[in-house]
Amino acid sequence: MIRISELRLPLESTPEELAEHPDQGIRPVYLLPIICKTLSIAPTDIAHWRVFKRSFDARKSQIFVVYILDIALSSQELESNLLKKARARLSNSVRIGQTPDMRWKPPLSVSTQARSNPEGFRQEESKSEDFKDPVTTNHSPGTCTHLEIDTTQRSPADRSLTNTSQRASVPAPTLRPVVVGFGPCGIFAALALAQMGLKPFVLERGKAVRERTKDTWGLWRKGQLNEDSNVQFGEGGAGTFSDGKLYSQIKDPRYLGRKVIEEFVKAGAPEEILYAAHPHIGTFKLVKVVENLRAQIEALGGEVLFQQHVKDILVEGKSANERSIKGLIVKDLKTGETREHLSTQIIMALGHSARETFSMLYARGVDMHAKPFSVGFRLEHPQGLIDQARWGQHAGHPLLGAADYKLVHHASNGRAVYSFCMCPGGTVVAATSERGRVVTNGMSQYSRNERNANAAIVVGIGPDDYPQEHARFEAALGADYLTMISNGESKSQASLAHHPLAGIVLQRELESKAFELGGASYKAPAQRLEDFLKGLASKKLGSVIPSYQPGVELTSLETALPHYAITAIKQALAAFATQIKGFDLPDAVLTGVETRTSSPLRIERGDTFENPSVRGLYPAGEGAGYAGGILSAGVDGLRVAEAVALQFNTVGSIRSVDTVIC
Repeated sequence: MIRISELRLPLESTPEELAEHPDQGIRPVYLLPIICKTLSIAPTDIAHWRVFKRSFDARKSQIFVVYILDIALSSQELESNLLKKARARLSNSVRIGQTPDMRWKPPLSVSTQARSNPEGFRQEESKSEDFKDPVTTNHSPGTCTHLEIDTTQRSPADRSLTNTSQRASVPAPTLRPVVVGFGPCGIFAALALAQMGLKPFVLERGKAVRERTKDTWGLWRKGQLNEDSNVQFGEGGAGTFSDGKLYSQIKDPRYLGRKVIEEFVKAGAPEEILYAAHPHIGTFKLVKVVENLRAQIEALGGEVLFQQHVKDILVEGKSANERSIKGLIVKDLKTGETREHLSTQIIMALGHSARETFSMLYARGVDMHAKPFSVGFRLEHPQGLIDQARWGQHAGHPLLGAADYKLVHHASNGRAVYSFCMCPGGTVVAATSERGRVVTNGMSQYSRNERNANAAIVVGIGPDDYPQEHARFEAALGADYLTMISNGESKSQASLAHHPLAGIVLQRELESKAFELGGASYKAPAQRLEDFLKGLASKKLGSVIPSYQPGVELTSLETALPHYAITAIKQALAAFATQIKGFDLPDAVLTGVETRTSSPLRIERGDTFENPSVRGLYPAGEGAGYAGGILSAGVDGLRVAEAVALQFNTVGSIRSVDTVIC
């Protein structure tokens, strides 16, 4: 196929009906004459074509629509000749080249089941009563040949689950891989494993997405928090209750991000996300998409178990070179039963709020270290103000939709301040997962038609900023703190400088302070922008009505963050007003606090994606420190699933696949 890049057309020349007819966005007929002129071909020379990406350049008063197009010509000879001539007759900034191969090429062949049922998530399938190895009986290094298996299990499909009260030592089959967490990373890790025939188990602490939605609304509407089912925990992960953004700045030479987006579309997401420069799905649409992805995993032989809280890991071997994963200790939150789940390959696809699990893994000697993240506030403006500042006279154009922004400022105290997770036409949401703490996040529906725009305005911090005092650790970690120092070190001996859990300590301190400032009722502390800049507590709201539920408490945010962060944010807000007219609107509202921008730690992994201290344990996704958003988390899930699949085969038996049916 031929790819045309940087095809720029004035917005005025773009038919507005493209916004009314989504199919036109994929293959807008008005572009056909332009394609033919650019390539010097006739319409009959084109077999098919589509828009790969559509973006907008609004840096000047005239807005341009910028296209990347993929065109398949009627013959290979015609394509070859055109590519040979392309360099010689290029004009302006338009580039012509060959469309890259963006197909996913997994390390294992696709299962027979996937071939016979390429859209199996729309069909019901009975599970086999006999366990069969999906590919081979070869074990990865460190795999146990004898494990404790419960012989009284009722469901052969659940054969790796054991009740701790009745066990017998028997030869174990090749155990199915386990994915812990069913956010974007866990979903795509499980999907890839299922498409390769490896039939994964998924263990998710929270509930299925529709039940989880009810629990989330319980906090927003009634101030009632369910610590196991909320914005952070449950099917779909934290991204379900966000803007559903599907863009990232990660390096992606294999186009794994394209597979993620295509799978979303196949599961019911709008086709617009295939070509929009800043695609998003929105919460209500994402709910159904997540359900369909789960159904596809199950149709391919995977199993997704909800309300399964991983309490501990089972490790065998004592020396650093011999330690390998044996399984998990899992608590069923529905029944209260605790049991073992045996597996020699476990993907830890944790979210950035899996604090109890982080502490447990640290206590079990899993290598990890503290890493930087950011803290700040949510800032709300009228969406119309942002539209006018970004689009000018074109504000309200149906093709443009609600405007967003991306801002960065380097403050005089050396801190970087930037906008994060900007939600056009959205709302600020309560995102805590722990009692007595307040956390904010942003969310938009697909329509992005709420009255306010919001974004986090955050300050970068690092391990040098994190607490080092034992009293602060003990107050924030509680029993986890006692576990942390139970390895023989006394309080006086244990060094807390740059401790892997120190970022969690700081997060909890700030979130507890926000809870107090908000009146200890899950209301969030808020302040008018003008008052914040002047250092005055707000007494009443102005023209901007905050969207946060269960409500805000007007106060001063001066003590909500460390002094260096407050100073840097004040400087940045003044600088941002020079880039976006009206950004310093006196009645704009700041709501606190935003502390979960990313994971405060990173769980180590090596070239095989395994943790160096525990073979068979695969840290993945945002919680492990390897992603930052839905798309990058999904991509990381695919990569780690491939690494797991490689361990199921010896090197000589690995087969590469050029065509994938999934």
